[in-house]
Amino acid sequence: MNKLLITILILFLAICFLSANPKKKDSLIAKNATVQKVGDGFIFTEGPAVAPEGRVYFTDQPNDRIHIWDEKNGISLYLEGTGRSNGMYFDAEGKLVVCADEKNQLAYFDENKKLVVIHEGFDGKHLNAPNDLWIAPGGGIYFSDPYYHRKWWGEGHTEIQNVRGVYYLTPDREISRVIDDFETPNGLIGTPDGKILYVADIQADKTWKYDIQKDGTLTNKTFFAPNGSDGMTIDNRGNVYLTSGKVWVYNPKGELIEEIECPEKPANICFGGEKRDVLFITARKGVYTLKMNVKGVD
Repeated sequence: MNKLLITILILFLAICFLSANPKKKDSLIAKNATVQKVGDGFIFTEGPAVAPEGRVYFTDQPNDRIHIWDEKNGISLYLEGTGRSNGMYFDAEGKLVVCADEKNQLAYFDENKKLVVIHEGFDGKHLNAPNDLWIAPGGGIYFSDPYYHRKWWGEGHTEIQNVRGVYYLTPDREISRVIDDFETPNGLIGTPDGKILYVADIQADKTWKYDIQKDGTLTNKTFFAPNGSDGMTIDNRGNVYLTSGKVWVYNPKGELIEEIECPEKPANICFGGEKRDVLFITARKGVYTLKMNVKGVD
């Protein structure tokens, strides 16, 4: 057998081997890990936010409570009477910043668990109902302001802003509307370098991404994914996690790379645990965890 035939035979065998044994993609989910229920008996869980030490704070908004999930000790009550907190996020100083839609405010809890107002209103009128937020590296706050009528609002409370928008609050507490063309904005998250913001239009069932400018304004609106999202998070590979019927994971190019089924429809999501390698999912009456091979980002 001459050298040419031997070479061809080797190549043929190599192709057959690779076809029979394709390289398995790096899984986002830890080996043998499954979605685990870690708490139930709530009415509607929302707003998970990871504290610096890895504990996750989440809301049960209809009950006006915030609970804490600890990787070792389970779930405990943090506070009852929260201003109807919904979306939440910890700032660089470790303060828990919240969308408190009882009075349509952005606020935080001080060391005595007292609600301190950061901002309320736009253009001389109250906001529709701040829903979800993300705090950029420089301290500015992006938040969505859809309208979901709440039974705890007083008589005559109506949707007063003519746009269901997204707003940017600078570190100096100057506010501007940065998105005004969505049907119903909801979940949002930014990259840890503060350069890209992802925002879901939950009613249109689409998610878009924007370039963040130095002054906080947004440019280069680009279609990202054919799913809306109630809440979202991002991992250390830049993958974006959306919650819409299930958990959908898209890489930074907007390619779907994972689908995670949950016993209940997920509402919001974040990474928690001491190593930030536990996906924490709020899903209506229950909360769930899933061990991951990736980690969350600050």
